[in-house]
Amino acid sequence: MRYAKKSLGQNYLADSNIVKKIINLTNINNKNVLEIGPGKGALTKEILKNKPKSLILIEKDNILFNELKFQYKDQKNIIIYNKDVLKFNFEDKLKNTIIFGNLPYNISSQILAKIIKFKKYPPDYSALILMFQKEMAQRIIGEFNTSKYGRLSILANYRLKILKKFDVSPNCFFPKPKITSTILYLKPNTKKIERIKNLENLEKITNILFSNKRKMINKSIKKIFNIEQLEVIKKNLDLKCRPSELRPEKYYELTKYFESL
Repeated sequence: MRYAKKSLGQNYLADSNIVKKIINLTNINNKNVLEIGPGKGALTKEILKNKPKSLILIEKDNILFNELKFQYKDQKNIIIYNKDVLKFNFEDKLKNTIIFGNLPYNISSQILAKIIKFKKYPPDYSALILMFQKEMAQRIIGEFNTSKYGRLSILANYRLKILKKFDVSPNCFFPKPKITSTILYLKPNTKKIERIKNLENLEKITNILFSNKRKMINKSIKKIFNIEQLEVIKKNLDLKCRPSELRPEKYYELTKYFESL
């Protein structure tokens, strides 16, 4: 096996039991499947054993792309893209699709944010089964009134129901990373909440307020709203609160108000 590229955050999953455990989290028989960063194809092989209707692979590494293309050249239900997933618009490739991904640790939060901000909602994916660095997974789950609560969990929980499934030991990879990984199972959240037109506005507001996480929001919020608008907001918001003291629903409410201006 060739050495992985550190620049692409490549850690190949090498434990067949963990591979099966991941794939068995959902039924993919006769379903559309997309895999982000298949690498050496450990998950890919197990996906194909379960006979999906179609399979899309997105691989940035040129060498790995060519290996996959050669390996699966005779399989008509597989499409392989040699693309950077962060720059590739794959939303229009989805059709009630299950998305798998052993995500590169260095860009995992960016990939998740990209998927969350897809234009169509409800989206054309039925489930996301993704691997993150354990610490990152904790931040994604991050419930209100916990130390991991923050802008990433507020954004993720707006559109997704998130379940932690299991941790994966560093021993299950080649090369062996220094950290533990976590598998998250995410599904579209159909619960009726404050309707936000553009998720980038929620991202903007949480970024600004959490930029001074330990300070009261009274100064940061002035970067978003003018004096007159703050007078309206103050009726239902204590400006002496810290960002972590505001529930997710309050951020959704602020974003909706921002979009109405």
